[in-house]
Amino acid sequence: MKLSRKSDYALRALLTLVSNANRNPVSVRELAELNDIPRRFQEQIMLALKARGWVESVPGRDGGFLLAKPATEITLGQVVRHFDGLLAPIACVSTSHYEACSQEGRCRFRRVLFDIRNYVSRLMDQATLASLAQQPLVTQAEVFSSEFALGEGS
Repeated sequence: MKLSRKSDYALRALLTLVSNANRNPVSVRELAELNDIPRRFQEQIMLALKARGWVESVPGRDGGFLLAKPATEITLGQVVRHFDGLLAPIACVSTSHYEACSQEGRCRFRRVLFDIRNYVSRLMDQATLASLAQQPLVTQAEVFSSEFALGEGS
């Protein structure tokens, strides 16, 4: 599974709003700069987040965006499904974008991909914006751990 840029950028913006402890609105310009996102793209994403009810806009010179819901009520799974549509690694195990496959009756690797879909869905649906904001950052040492150095985790 690979996140789209829209999901990635939406999550960056939402987590910036979560960390906005002083509750002042954050402008699109500031969100774009802080998260290294093209401003026009950031504007489109914020409109989509607003339409979904996850953020609200505050007009005016000092306006911008705030979370419209508590960070405990928005999950990683909701955001990714909204922008990417599905979490399944292949269409024949997707509930929302199912496509039949001629090999379904005899496919030996479909079970693993089905289990991956279920595991990823569970993790993403349990991960709220609030819990993500509290997690430790992943280090480069973790990414390149010798446990996965030969491609097992790539």
